[in-house]
Amino acid sequence: MGSPDDHDEKLASHSRRASSFGAHAAAYAEHRPDYPAAAIRWALAAVAHRRPPTVLDLGAGTGKLTEGLLEAGATVIAVEPDEQMRAELTRRFPSVTAHAGAAEAIPLGKESVDAIVAGQAFHWFDLDRAYPEFIRVLRPGGVLAALWNTDDASVDWVAGLKKVAGSSVSMAPPPSGRVTLPDHRMFHEHAFERSTFPHRYRRTAESLTATIGTQSHTLVISPEERAQVLGRITAYLRERPETAAGEFDLPIVTLALRTTLRPAD
Repeated sequence: MGSPDDHDEKLASHSRRASSFGAHAAAYAEHRPDYPAAAIRWALAAVAHRRPPTVLDLGAGTGKLTEGLLEAGATVIAVEPDEQMRAELTRRFPSVTAHAGAAEAIPLGKESVDAIVAGQAFHWFDLDRAYPEFIRVLRPGGVLAALWNTDDASVDWVAGLKKVAGSSVSMAPPPSGRVTLPDHRMFHEHAFERSTFPHRYRRTAESLTATIGTQSHTLVISPEERAQVLGRITAYLRERPETAAGEFDLPIVTLALRTTLRPAD
């Protein structure tokens, strides 16, 4: 059993990583991948008949998921706690209403949205505080969905990349297409469906290094260690035949979870 100090350090590390993106908002918007349209349609299937469904993009960041939700025909409301990330989202999607707020304090009224969707953000939420907020803002029949892009480590060169890309704060990654869910009553009280979707992201050795440079495990370390990690990544990609010459596709597995969090009346 870990000591209280270990627990406090884990919480502090989690908080540092969760708040590390804002200073790199422009790079995040430029270098992070989008989400496959099939995954977004699957996530919203239960409310697709509502024309258009009103969808809360929670922890919206710079709008990487927002764009796909708009293309799916949704009316999107974005909520993002980081001012710099939110400003980048507003710059890219000026027609989208973007609020300061968080999963634990959603600045919307009761029964105001048909769906809540989180892209690459659900693992940062404090579910004890967020779960009642989900229930409050969802309309009857409303759905909660979460999406994660994970590199497809079943591909040999991607597995090798994972090994060289680790930093001193990296944790063992889950298998591709899987995310370890917290032990929370929400997952016992509601039936969650899971699906995976193939996805690809066109990159070069330099731009994929930049993408990994927007991930929290490379943002919270010292400048010296960051330079070492990113240098290892670039060197590795320049040496591999699959990635050495110009553009290539990074294979991705997109994991999607969904549940009808509020049954229809």
